[in-house]
Amino acid sequence: MADLPGKGVCAPIGFLDSGIGGLPYLARTRSLLPHERYVYAVDRENFPYGEKTAAQVIAAISGLTERTIERERPKLIVIACNTASVLALHALRKQFSVPFVGVVPAVKPAAALSRERRVGVLATRRTVEGEYLRNLIRDHASDCTVVSLSAAGLIEFVEGAMERSTEEEKTAQVRAEVERFRNAGIDALVLGCTHFLHLEAEFRQLLDADGITLIDSREGVARQVQRLLREGDESAQHDSNASPDALYVTGALPIENRYGYFACQFGLSLAGVL
Repeated sequence: MADLPGKGVCAPIGFLDSGIGGLPYLARTRSLLPHERYVYAVDRENFPYGEKTAAQVIAAISGLTERTIERERPKLIVIACNTASVLALHALRKQFSVPFVGVVPAVKPAAALSRERRVGVLATRRTVEGEYLRNLIRDHASDCTVVSLSAAGLIEFVEGAMERSTEEEKTAQVRAEVERFRNAGIDALVLGCTHFLHLEAEFRQLLDADGITLIDSREGVARQVQRLLREGDESAQHDSNASPDALYVTGALPIENRYGYFACQFGLSLAGVL
């Protein structure tokens, strides 16, 4: 196993993703646990995970985890990516001693909420084609028709173009994905990739008109982080001398301006290359 996680008030909670998709998960966790310190690591050099093989994803997220532990010694790590969570959590828990929380498609709550027993899942290709999602559907939505579709183009849009796009352009991107589900008659849509939450308002605007419920796993992830910290007696008290919440990226310099934009939007300091 790798080094033990950090201890005490200055040891942060780490959030790891191939891109900026997991930032809304950090934001929800911070609202629940405001006295913690947070670090977010973007695996820019390996983006996107959703189009890679399982072995490539495991290698990439393992490397990102190792670098984050070496730099920041987090007391807990959230794998803020559905693809990495479903493919790599078991390997990460074997390799590293730090506790992990994963992000997986919220199929179970969607099935519970669906009146018509027709659920949509929008995710990466790797998640849609993977055994983990099939098992979730078998275990929690066996009485539902589940329509699972991938949306690599929307992930690319969020990562590379969203921050400079107009509201009309963002809505058009989301409308193209929503239209793919309309004929299926779903009444609940799971956002099975963290990137899609950056367009939550646009999704809700279009789905509310059709009475379709939008579902994600932010609340469950934040509550799991809270529970694990309490169990490990790791909850922090406010420390005015602690380092600021930070965002790192992998890859070579220079760092694109969009990472500064997202760091600012989510109250993080752009800390450089990891």
